[in-house]
Amino acid sequence: MKLDPELSLQILEKVGVYSNRFSIAEPKILLTTKEVLDTPKEMTEGRRTSAYKYYGVSYLQHNLVFINVRKIPDEKILENTIVHELIHMRFPYLAHGKRFNKLVRQGLKGKLFPPYRKRSKISAI
Repeated sequence: MKLDPELSLQILEKVGVYSNRFSIAEPKILLTTKEVLDTPKEMTEGRRTSAYKYYGVSYLQHNLVFINVRKIPDEKILENTIVHELIHMRFPYLAHGKRFNKLVRQGLKGKLFPPYRKRSKISAI
């Protein structure tokens, strides 16, 4: 897809809507590989120079998401990528797999997720 101001605005609106549904803070969004490279190295460590290979990358520690608009072929994949990356932010302990993909599908269908809470450890008496 070709990045223009209208598409940038659409992406930011979708990120805002899905962030609210997933009960997470709205992440900072990067839309070009140049923005990734211009971001401080410590923020994009790990997937800095390889980010261009992916549709999207989540940098969980810094509440930062890269959406590789140039690589994404159509609006359906764009929306799927946005939801996919935000599911990473909402469920940071979850790796790709069946449960992860189910959560992405639920997110695309409009499911609301309560805020993340760490489980409390119940001590045996």
